[in-house]
Amino acid sequence: MTYDDLKKALHQFGFHESDRLSIRQIRQRHRQLVRKHHPDANSNADPEQIRQLNAAARLLMDYLQDYHFAFSAEEFYQQRPEERLRQQFSWDPVWAGKKES
Repeated sequence: MTYDDLKKALHQFGFHESDRLSIRQIRQRHRQLVRKHHPDANSNADPEQIRQLNAAARLLMDYLQDYHFAFSAEEFYQQRPEERLRQQFSWDPVWAGKKES
């Protein structure tokens, strides 16, 4: 796989290489596009388009299978910004949900 192959697969799904995506988002988009272009749902559907979508999905999933995830605190808080806010303001009674005395 080349980077151009990866970009082409992303573009087929309507994504851009700068997008931050989850596996769930990729799978959802694949299902949407297959439903839209499936011959049972669209009499003018091109079977080749379904093959291309499936090939793009396989390429993206192959890329993600070999993706190395980071489990550092920095990466965790980047992926879960609400937790960064909770950590940052947990002492504050307004944000912590504690009642004032």
